[in-house]
Amino acid sequence: MTAQRTWTGRWVAERAGVGLVGSDHLPDLVGLALRENRKRAHLLVSTVLGKHVPQRPSVVHGAGLDLGLRVRALLGAEAAARAVVLGYAETATALGHSVADGLDAPCLHSTRRPVPGVRPLGGFAEEHSHATAHLLLPADPRLLAGDGPLVLVDDELSTGTTVLNTIRELHARHPRSHYVLVALVDLRTEADRHRLADFAAELGVRLDLVATASGAVRLPGDILDRAERLIADVGPAPELPPAAAPAPLVRVPLDWPTALPDGGRHGFTPADRARLDAALPRLAGQLADALGGGLGGGLGGGLGDGDGGGGGLVGELPDRILVLGFEELMYAPLRLAGALADRLGGDRVRYSTTTRSPVLAVDDPGYAIRTRLAFPAHDDPQDDAPRERYVYNVAPGADPDRRFDAVVLVVDDVADTAALAEGERALLTQLRQVTDRVVLAVLPSYRPEAPVHPSLPFPEPSAFPEPLAFPEPLAFPQPLAFPQPLRGPGFSSYRPDEVAWLLKDLSGVPLEAPTEEREEAVQHGGAHYAESLPVEYRPSPEYQELYHQALRASARRMAVAVGTVAETLLRERGRGLVLASLARAGTPVGILVRRWLAFAHGFDAPHYAVSIVRGRGLDPVALRYLAAHHHAPGVVFVDGWTGKGAITRELAAALAGTSFDPGLAVLADPGRCVRTYGTRDDFLIPSACLNSTVSGLVSRTVLRGDLIGPDDFHGAKHYTELADGDVSAAFLDTVAGHFAAVRDEVALAAGRLATDPDRTPDWAGWAAVERIAAEYGIGSVNLVKPGVGETTRVLLRRVPWRVLARRGAGADLDHVRLLAAQRGVPVEEVDDLPYTCVGLIHPRYSRGATGASGTAVVGEA
Repeated sequence: MTAQRTWTGRWVAERAGVGLVGSDHLPDLVGLALRENRKRAHLLVSTVLGKHVPQRPSVVHGAGLDLGLRVRALLGAEAAARAVVLGYAETATALGHSVADGLDAPCLHSTRRPVPGVRPLGGFAEEHSHATAHLLLPADPRLLAGDGPLVLVDDELSTGTTVLNTIRELHARHPRSHYVLVALVDLRTEADRHRLADFAAELGVRLDLVATASGAVRLPGDILDRAERLIADVGPAPELPPAAAPAPLVRVPLDWPTALPDGGRHGFTPADRARLDAALPRLAGQLADALGGGLGGGLGGGLGDGDGGGGGLVGELPDRILVLGFEELMYAPLRLAGALADRLGGDRVRYSTTTRSPVLAVDDPGYAIRTRLAFPAHDDPQDDAPRERYVYNVAPGADPDRRFDAVVLVVDDVADTAALAEGERALLTQLRQVTDRVVLAVLPSYRPEAPVHPSLPFPEPSAFPEPLAFPEPLAFPQPLAFPQPLRGPGFSSYRPDEVAWLLKDLSGVPLEAPTEEREEAVQHGGAHYAESLPVEYRPSPEYQELYHQALRASARRMAVAVGTVAETLLRERGRGLVLASLARAGTPVGILVRRWLAFAHGFDAPHYAVSIVRGRGLDPVALRYLAAHHHAPGVVFVDGWTGKGAITRELAAALAGTSFDPGLAVLADPGRCVRTYGTRDDFLIPSACLNSTVSGLVSRTVLRGDLIGPDDFHGAKHYTELADGDVSAAFLDTVAGHFAAVRDEVALAAGRLATDPDRTPDWAGWAAVERIAAEYGIGSVNLVKPGVGETTRVLLRRVPWRVLARRGAGADLDHVRLLAAQRGVPVEEVDDLPYTCVGLIHPRYSRGATGASGTAVVGEA
């Protein structure tokens, strides 16, 4: 018969009269201890938090991941994509991170450490705590300024007062409609529950709760006096017995990724998480070497400073290893512990952290805090911060089986001071008395740059508030106001969840001009081509049949390209990626990439359509919108194909000086000017054959000063009158219908691309265009449109001069030949053409006409 495990709250329950009632598994999640704090006598000691009780890292991380997945299910994919997680210092910093991991959301945690040069954007009080003041120090002030759900994470909800203080503070500055409270245990009384519910009703907000367990703590009326007597009776923790020889100390210079935050003090995004995930195996190898395992390349002596004693390190792996974090620095050590456990195998690794909380230690199996080491603060604490810090359950006490063979202490460089190692009571000195090996790993403390996006309009540093005494509120910068995105069916024929258009609806404005008039304007100066629209081409029955033939022939190949791009983006950007397609040709591609991610990986990536205009750049209001609602480095710009690379260059110029990645992702890159592509072959993407009827019934984008103000998105029209010929949904469904059949092929193609050393753009397409322009006496490369897609556009929208076709090109050009015949344009077969075909716009077209605005327009992309 297996012995029943002793509940680690029994000692307090029997002697102090404290009772714990609630969920059946509540005793498995928490034990009890007594605080040395007259504000609150008892302490709930979590067994899965990784703070006071060493625990398997998979259990600690898994507890938060599970809560995050539950929050995601509660919110739904669209709301979850806009959520932000806020964890509480110091105990819930890793828990907040882990919830954000499960939710796939950015996160921030409060902090009690002021950071020189970073002004607080807010703060609140945790009234029962030993250290009450919390600061909010996001590197990007927009992190807390959005209107999506705010997820507040703490290890326990005891009264709800801290949450109430937080919501009151943040809501006054940046109101939102939905808050979610997340905790391992909810132990509020009915009165506290009603108080928080009434507060939410007063604000007019939705307030949800997700908790692992719930219950209540029953306290006697004289609990403070009882606790004080018990603490006096137990007396101070015994001194450590002198060790025969101090354990060896090895300092490991971890190869931490440059500029990767060491935690969420200033914000931590899904893109940061992806970088950390990629680095963890390498970092775990370094720790394994330091522990003597020889699994990461050998000990060698390249591990930094060694401090003698104990006979030195050997190649034998310890059986019991503790990875010990430092106060708020919980998440990075937790993930390091998990990676080390995965690398070493077995059940060797546990994880916990140091703390500021003074707690009584009683070496009894029925008490949650068995042993305590008290040591001087080593991180240059502020004048009002406690000068003594603690680590619990690391010394073995009376039970030798609880002894750790090795301790890996992880601190940041701010805490790597002389006080950490020098003196009898220093933390490292004491750790070397209770274990056989000590490894010190120091991470660079992340210091954010300001402003994060220097090209965007942010308040100057002087606009941010000075730190104030808590709990007096701190001022926030005013939120940025944006127009609302457009969605179908009100704008476009796409489903509302497929794409959000960052555009202004100009459907009621007459903007169309005949093709000949627009061409005259394009070539002879004046206003810009984006100030008018071509008349939408209505395909003949013969041409429609060619489109359907092309779709049937190309759908599978296109599905492979979509999957290859999606898998590449997921591998390189992580699950935090946000799709921004270049309207309109890129939009069906963005939708298909989003569908692949949902099909193959079960998550819904946010997807926006944005306008880019050659010579004018990317819509700046749309760019600010994306930066305000998402982590800029996680945004991926998507288009259908490249020609000579003009839009690639335009995008890079528009994003210079921002934190957005200027890389463009396309299905086909015959111009060889991007790194992320499905293929570099010049093949027919059938959506190029049509205009709005394959692009959600949306026009090209429009930029005209009398229609688009400084705070407006660029504009476009929704052609509802063309609905009878709309094939947008059928196009998407046809391509997506091949996803299951090409999954293995995609895996091979994406794998080849990942290892391809030749992905660097060489701009061979641009060089070819310059050669063709010179050969045919064309004065501007803008009149040379290479590739099947661009040639099709020439024939549909411009005044074509001739088409160059690679000799022997087959069915991919059937629709080009038909359009050319309809417009009386010669098709010239050419040898050694790097593209399947090239469309040449008439270089000297003049009709003396103007565009719809009454003025001339200049060069088109």
